[in-house]
Amino acid sequence: MASIFRFKQFEVDQSDCAMKINTDGVLLASLLEIEPVERVLDVGTGTGVIALMLAQRLVNSRVEAVEIDSPAAAMADKNFRNSIFKDRLVLHATSFQQMEMKGHYDLIVSNPPFYTDSLHNPDSRKKLARHADLDFFAELLDFAVLRLSNQGKLILIVPTALAGTLTKISAERGLYCSGEVRISSFEGESVIRKIVTFERLRIEPIAIREFVIYAAKGSYSEAYRNALAPYFLAF
Repeated sequence: MASIFRFKQFEVDQSDCAMKINTDGVLLASLLEIEPVERVLDVGTGTGVIALMLAQRLVNSRVEAVEIDSPAAAMADKNFRNSIFKDRLVLHATSFQQMEMKGHYDLIVSNPPFYTDSLHNPDSRKKLARHADLDFFAELLDFAVLRLSNQGKLILIVPTALAGTLTKISAERGLYCSGEVRISSFEGESVIRKIVTFERLRIEPIAIREFVIYAAKGSYSEAYRNALAPYFLAF
């Protein structure tokens, strides 16, 4: 049975994807701060939702996406072809490590598999979608160093503790954290995710933004509703 998630300008069939549309992905696409750019890459696109949201948002950009899981890649490609942005969307059904290297990207984004210290899921496809070790992030950072344009940015959404680790190992590669969006479920609670931006230029102090998802239990904050209003039918 198809599982369709309908947005204002596109829809996503996620019926054969190990990882469904989630809050992390839609927040990354809606909250990242970027000027109009020519070329974008979404690493680990899954359903394709981040790439589709960025295609809606960046109206003159070519948006590419890479996905290693074959069924998910096929579904993302279908979602791209069925969208009004299809002429600007490209799907690479492989790993980012094995992509053909052609040109540079102005923006690389990822909602990566980040459960590096947790028990691996016995479902092989969910394990692939959810789990990675630091070698994966080192390879992603190395890829970004090679494939980002001079003013390009790498933007990831990750748990708080992992953000600190990535900031350290990215600096060793000449990519520096220039901004953070610190995401909490409720006002006054601990930060559960960070959207971190890396670029070649060292900027101090970094730009910091706080973001709260819920105003109360079962009620989204105004900030959340405003961020997703261009995309979600409910808003």
